[in-house]
Amino acid sequence: MSNPFFKFKQFTVRHDKCAMKVGTDGVLLGAWCDISSNKYILDVGTGSGLIALMVAQRNSSAEIDAIEIDEMACEQAKENVQSSPFNKQISVIHSDFNDFIPTSGKKYDHIVSNPPYFINALSCPDAQRNTARHANSLLLPSFLEKCRYLLADNGRISVVLPYDQKAYFLDAIKKNKYHLSRFENVYPTITSDKPKRFLAELALYHTGSTQIADLYIETNRLQYTEKYISLTNAFYLKM
Repeated sequence: MSNPFFKFKQFTVRHDKCAMKVGTDGVLLGAWCDISSNKYILDVGTGSGLIALMVAQRNSSAEIDAIEIDEMACEQAKENVQSSPFNKQISVIHSDFNDFIPTSGKKYDHIVSNPPYFINALSCPDAQRNTARHANSLLLPSFLEKCRYLLADNGRISVVLPYDQKAYFLDAIKKNKYHLSRFENVYPTITSDKPKRFLAELALYHTGSTQIADLYIETNRLQYTEKYISLTNAFYLKM
């Protein structure tokens, strides 16, 4: 049985009630997204609350709404937030993103999401895990269309996705008229022949040329690259 919690430097994330556990994807996105000057941030599909907690640690003035469709995961996210030093910054909301309406007409400076990404894959027999892992209830084009109504004029979206969905992703952002401002290829090791994931930041308006970079996670098994350590060192107890 996997460990029911993951201890970071400033907070602990319990994930035994969540279908999707704490993993590299969420940690990467939480550390990579540029939220330094943002006031209102939305975390879509917060799961255990990991990304919302990371964002709160990085920006002490941010107000974060974290929404989650799964009731058990939502309750666990609330518990994780409540036991953290950042409980006054984060509101965890049980909601389907398709139905979500922010209070008082709020517009977000940044929307972050580690979305369900097994598009067209076989469904998992575990209903909770199926909801967390599959894009049946939230397709990428629908996600981007909804985000347009929630973002401030200068707002951004940051996501992490499997690299084999790059063409699908680029087509979706073109159809929804977003501009790609940052893009990072994520390789498991320095010897990997192709990326496994990518991180992307989108803007509503053209912001100049796209910043493109590569990130290699490991040099050898459990030996991390300097770039990965620099990116995540504020969170991990051991590197």
